[in-house]
Amino acid sequence: MNELRNGIHRLGLRIYFEDTDAGGIVYHANYLRYAERARSEALRTLGAPHAEMIATHHRMFVVRRANIDYERPARLDDWLVVTTRVLAIGAAQVTLDQTIWRDDVALVRIDLGLACIDAVSQRAARLPAPMRAALERMRVGGIADGPGAVEGT
Repeated sequence: MNELRNGIHRLGLRIYFEDTDAGGIVYHANYLRYAERARSEALRTLGAPHAEMIATHHRMFVVRRANIDYERPARLDDWLVVTTRVLAIGAAQVTLDQTIWRDDVALVRIDLGLACIDAVSQRAARLPAPMRAALERMRVGGIADGPGAVEGT
């Protein structure tokens, strides 16, 4: 599953043995990898892949802030869905909400702040217009919680 629906991007993934500790529970840092993968796929789905942003506009995103709440563990063979929602877009920053779900149960919630920087100088830089337009398609408000949430429910 890799889809954008009602302003929410959803990426499905399976938990493999390599993702877990000796007890079959997902290692805590792997959730950040899943969230990163989901962000990359969201941009690709929007038609604005990160590689294109770097090559064409010399801009890239870096994580400025990540607040993570680990609510429940994921385990070997679980099917998870990572949802990504854009909460705010500034001149050179984006605030995202990413949640990792198993069925209708939220396992991990990530409040994420991204900064847009110039790829050469590594200093803050305005979002390129095509990237801003793509992210606006994902900006949400008032969408119900859940991996299958539909706008207005």
